[in-house]
Amino acid sequence: MATRTRGKSEEGRMSFGAHLIELRNRLFRAALAIVVASVVGYFLVPFVLDALQVPLKQISESTGRTAVLNNTRLTEAFDVQLQITVILGIVISSPVWLYQIWAYIVPALKRTEKRYAAGFLGATIPLFLAGCATGWFIFPHTVELLAGFAPDDSTSIFGTKDFVDFVSRLVLAVGIGFVLPVFLVLLNFIGVLSAASILKGWRIAVLAITLFSALATPPSDVMTMFLLAIPMLMLYLLAAGVAWLHDRAAARKLRSLIEESTI
Repeated sequence: MATRTRGKSEEGRMSFGAHLIELRNRLFRAALAIVVASVVGYFLVPFVLDALQVPLKQISESTGRTAVLNNTRLTEAFDVQLQITVILGIVISSPVWLYQIWAYIVPALKRTEKRYAAGFLGATIPLFLAGCATGWFIFPHTVELLAGFAPDDSTSIFGTKDFVDFVSRLVLAVGIGFVLPVFLVLLNFIGVLSAASILKGWRIAVLAITLFSALATPPSDVMTMFLLAIPMLMLYLLAAGVAWLHDRAAARKLRSLIEESTI
């Protein structure tokens, strides 16, 4: 007598309860990876704190104004170290939790679609890391630009927690922003979205990118919002271009099959 795999029907489909168990297991593995990576990240916190103060030192050297970080609460120094530790854990463990997302999606895909999911994973990890690196690269220039609006005879004293919040949101937002177009390409490759549909919704995309950038950056920081929105918009257009090339190739292949069948 044949036995069925636990949680699966005779057709191999997972029950709702099995989906919840699978989701729980994937979330647990992702959380465990973040915790382990955070332990590694804890030892990098002093280097990150030193790097965060580099643009402030450059402001002081170039303008003669004092620009420093300041802890305004008793627990602020501890909170900042804990926050940086977790952010580093998220970035370092990104290959693991991104894989868990991919592994959870794959069983729901057809066999011909799983290769696209594998490509999605291969593109997502480097894009997320590249996005985080881009956010980290532009943050000193953003700080210098925004601090440059202060009067020459003033002193710039930034709350450490607010400063770290700003950098953290910028780094993670750019990382996530770089990944989102991959989902559009994946949906196109598995036949859910056409290139025409992606391009047709450009107004919604621009609005969504603007809102995402506004939420990811401080309300008064319009310049950083645009610095985040512009590359995301370019990646959206790139995703639409890749989808258009794929649709064109698929249409060409379909025409050739039709011509062969009529001969």
